[in-house]
Amino acid sequence: MSDTRRRVKVYTLNEDRQWEDRGTGHVDTLKGTSLAVTAETDGSLLLESKINPNTAYQKQQDTLIVWSEAENYDLALSFQEKAGCDEIWEKICQVQGKDPSMEITQDPMDESEEERFEEMPESSHLVELPPCEPSRLEEIAELVTSVLSSPIRREKLTLALASSGYVKKLLQLFRTYEDSEHREALHHLYEIVRGLLFLNKATLFEVMFSDDCIMDVVGCLEYDPAMVQPKKHREFLTKTAKFKEVIPITDSELLQKIHQTYRVQYIQDIILPTPSVFEENFLSTLSSFIFFNKVEIVSMLQEDEKFLTEVFAQLTDDSTEENKRRELVNFFKEFCAFSQTLQPQNRDTFFKTLANLGILPALEIVMGMEDVQVKGAATDIFSYLVEFSPSMVREFVMQEPQQADDDVLLINVVIKQMICDSDPELGGAVQLMGLLRTLIDPENMLAPANKTEKSEFLTFFYKYCMQVLTAPLLANTADENMDLSEGSAKVNPVCPDNFQTAQLLALILELLTFCVEHHAYHIKNYIMTKDLLRRVLTLMNSKHTFLALLKESQDKDKEGHAKRTPTGSFKFTFSQSTGAANGSKPPPSASSSSPKPASVPSGHTARTGPVALVDYPDDEDEEEHDEVEQSPRKRPRLSS
Repeated sequence: MSDTRRRVKVYTLNEDRQWEDRGTGHVDTLKGTSLAVTAETDGSLLLESKINPNTAYQKQQDTLIVWSEAENYDLALSFQEKAGCDEIWEKICQVQGKDPSMEITQDPMDESEEERFEEMPESSHLVELPPCEPSRLEEIAELVTSVLSSPIRREKLTLALASSGYVKKLLQLFRTYEDSEHREALHHLYEIVRGLLFLNKATLFEVMFSDDCIMDVVGCLEYDPAMVQPKKHREFLTKTAKFKEVIPITDSELLQKIHQTYRVQYIQDIILPTPSVFEENFLSTLSSFIFFNKVEIVSMLQEDEKFLTEVFAQLTDDSTEENKRRELVNFFKEFCAFSQTLQPQNRDTFFKTLANLGILPALEIVMGMEDVQVKGAATDIFSYLVEFSPSMVREFVMQEPQQADDDVLLINVVIKQMICDSDPELGGAVQLMGLLRTLIDPENMLAPANKTEKSEFLTFFYKYCMQVLTAPLLANTADENMDLSEGSAKVNPVCPDNFQTAQLLALILELLTFCVEHHAYHIKNYIMTKDLLRRVLTLMNSKHTFLALLKESQDKDKEGHAKRTPTGSFKFTFSQSTGAANGSKPPPSASSSSPKPASVPSGHTARTGPVALVDYPDDEDEEEHDEVEQSPRKRPRLSS
């Protein structure tokens, strides 16, 4: 048996009626009576569920098995292969004594109801439906509403409806009565169709949401008896909501699936009223229907390489109109969002397909464009890629210097977007900073297959990108003749008193602090060669207290103390009391009692309150030999 045949993803339905991924593993049956899913990562048990003879199992879309184990606890197994789903379905049906050709076994029922059901003759297992005639609509509506509280009666009614083609007959009546504007009959049909949805049965959904029925279902739901005038949902779906094909889709099945998913989502989100506490579990199958439709759409698009190749070609073509490019980028953004429903292996294939087709070079182009919407959507796509595989992005950018100038490197494009964010609150810059931090985080560079990734990438980053990141900091602290003396009222003209600039510099300082904490060797050399510490101290002159007090909240309990990382390297922080920020002298720190005076850069006196760099472990011997005279190249030890 293939290893992938019984590979599954386990889902549970949360309180918000959304499916949550619980992990991926392999399913088998224990002693023929229980389902067990073993995690493929560590062999732990993800799921053990006894196949209860009275539990209702549903098989959906060839690769899904869905069931409820208790009230408000729904489960689903999504199989990688149809063959594996068929095997487990047959075992479930064997335990329950059901026909595997059916797509549903039975609903949960209490013992007394089950006994009554078993005692009934075979002929009475189906509900006797009233004739589908105009004079019986009120009776039909009452019947559908009355069974909702009984699982067994819901099941019996579903079987009767599915076996007689009853739903299509009802929808034919709807067309007749709408033409004649028979409002009372239309109100009854609203109650009937709403009740059919609350039966929560996939077999009925397949009929109701088919191409020839779904718009009539929407039409029935327009005639809510509580409304004076009917809603115009069909008009919205057919005239207002326009389906945009960024590239013509030739696969008719894919087109049908896209239209169906949009309309069913509209029914759930817009048309149906918010369910009551009693009704809230009635639409779980509808949520599943939408969720797994999205999975299928992504899979079908992913397999159509001709379509995706054409999309990429137009996205990067200089002659593409801006409106068209905006639609293409938004398509990819939604495409990536849909991909989050895929199993890990399929999601891995999905992003590798995009990478092979050139998603990263395309983002490099569109992120540098002026259109704010295009840049925003491109940033969202980039975030999906970084979240999925930082190593894939790093591998791409390290190959770029051989093919492009430093200015057009992808990471430099991202940094420039962060620096040039036009949003006064720098919302985009904050998002991009988080992505940069993920990319330069050594913690996700530790895979054995990438054991050299850390040193290679950090060397690349500090060679090609760090100067771009620190450019605003260096530009805003460029005056060599600053007055940093204690109590000085002079404000350096280049010190950032613009609020947005101060916010940006605060973001850059956060990234530099992260580098100090995680990149001991590279950041140490960069600080020395760029005189970065003195530049940072310049920012203490800013009138913006949040910039002068950056990191105070994290380091308040260690204010005034030098800090050393566990690896024996160093880090710096920026701390100053509120009083110091307002010009008053702070209390002496613990380090001020040291018999050895703190030294400061030549030509400057210490401003009140700054705490900066700690000693370098490899400099201890040098300091013992040169306590009196400090050469211009000597690295300072600052304390408050």
